Amino acid sequence: MEFLTGLSDGQFLAILGASIAILFAGMGSAKGTSLVGQAAAGVVAEDSSKFGKLLVLQLLPGTQGLYGFIVAFLILSKAGLLGAEAIPTAAQGFQLLASGLAIGIVGYVSGVYQGKAAAAGVGVVAKKPEELGKAITIAAIVETYALLGLLVSFLAYNGVQIG
Repeated sequence: MEFLTGLSDGQFLAILGASIAILFAGMGSAKGTSLVGQAAAGVVAEDSSKFGKLLVLQLLPGTQGLYGFIVAFLILSKAGLLGAEAIPTAAQGFQLLASGLAIGIVGYVSGVYQGKAAAAGVGVVAKKPEELGKAITIAAIVETYALLGLLVSFLAYNGVQIG
């Protein structure tokens, strides 16, 4: 593929892995934060004093996109696309691609489901604002799986030895 892109096959595959990491994790965050925002908008229309509490819930599913960005940045760095590191072989490029899959897939799914859990928490806060901590805890439990996806991506990334 070098003749088409000017990149080595390994770099092309690494870009694909970085793209998967940020694309899917970002889509999960966008969908999750949107779900919470829609629920929160109805509550804020009735009682604007709850905005700050609801904003915390809306921010929770945004972390998956951040995790995807971190992994994408690491992959692009190791592939020599952001610095002067060695160029990965095709096999190493496949390894970097695989390292982006974990956070990409888990980030998408957990972002959506964390958004649903946080949107349910909006209903709790609407009726009992003093229960914000419980609403955050319910949504934050889903974060565990995003963190596991990030960890697997990071471990897979660290296993790729280039140069």
